[in-house]
Amino acid sequence: MTWITEPFAADFMQRALLGGILVATICAVVGTWVVIRGMAFLGEAMAHGMLPGVAAASLIGAPVILGAAVSAVVMSLGVSLISRRGRLSQDTSIGLLFVGMLSLGVIIVSHSRSFAVDLTAILFGDVLAISSSDLTMLTTALVTTLVVTALFHRSFVALAFDPRIATTMGLRPRLAHVALVGLVTLAVVASYGAVGSLLVVGLLLAPAVAAGHWARRIPGIMLIATAFGTAAVLLGLLLSWYAATAAGASIAIVAIALAVLSTLASAATRLVAGRRSPAPSAASLPAASPISAPAPQQKACSVPN
Repeated sequence: MTWITEPFAADFMQRALLGGILVATICAVVGTWVVIRGMAFLGEAMAHGMLPGVAAASLIGAPVILGAAVSAVVMSLGVSLISRRGRLSQDTSIGLLFVGMLSLGVIIVSHSRSFAVDLTAILFGDVLAISSSDLTMLTTALVTTLVVTALFHRSFVALAFDPRIATTMGLRPRLAHVALVGLVTLAVVASYGAVGSLLVVGLLLAPAVAAGHWARRIPGIMLIATAFGTAAVLLGLLLSWYAATAAGASIAIVAIALAVLSTLASAATRLVAGRRSPAPSAASLPAASPISAPAPQQKACSVPN
């Protein structure tokens, strides 16, 4: 097992593994609701909409995570206002803001020649550069995610099935939707340093999709998604170490591969279970009831004139 333990003898690999597990847990919890609610486009828009804030923060020397948070908040507020006050649907509003924020970020990046070198880190992250302060931030984000998820669990469940039922039950679906968008924003911002704005959607979706084949209850899906995400981080870091590939991209591609393998394994399990189930024998078929089987004398009878 030295091929597994040897890479993690380095301090930066240990921090990368711990930080990646924290990110995987946050994305597993939030990603479960993203998949259930069909909010993948919103997560992708949030991830790419961080670019102008990150670029502006880097240019003025402010913390990059602060710029990412500001852009994500502006994006979420803009989607809520346009879809609520305007006549556009939510996906149209997200698409417009997504293109607008991404274009603004590209303009800021192209305006500064010295900033072009850091564009790769923005898009793909740098999980190997996670520091102790980043681990503290990720732990705080994880605790916040778990608390909000527990407080709004009933509201999220009702909102996933029918907002009218949530309103009838007094669960305030609008507030629940705002809380869910806030969780997506938190997950995207917290995961930015590890996998970047381009690959965070992979960790949000792939583990939850992989876990959905093996559980039906939402807490169970979250736990299994956390296991898949942790496996993706571990295998992705090992792939990066031995194949000299980008760590964030390796984690993302392993997460997607696990989702594909989980889907194939689930289909194969259902196929095997279907073949093993015995076909009903003639002895097990129910006998014809006297109501459904008319007597011979009834067939011979004719209606009198």
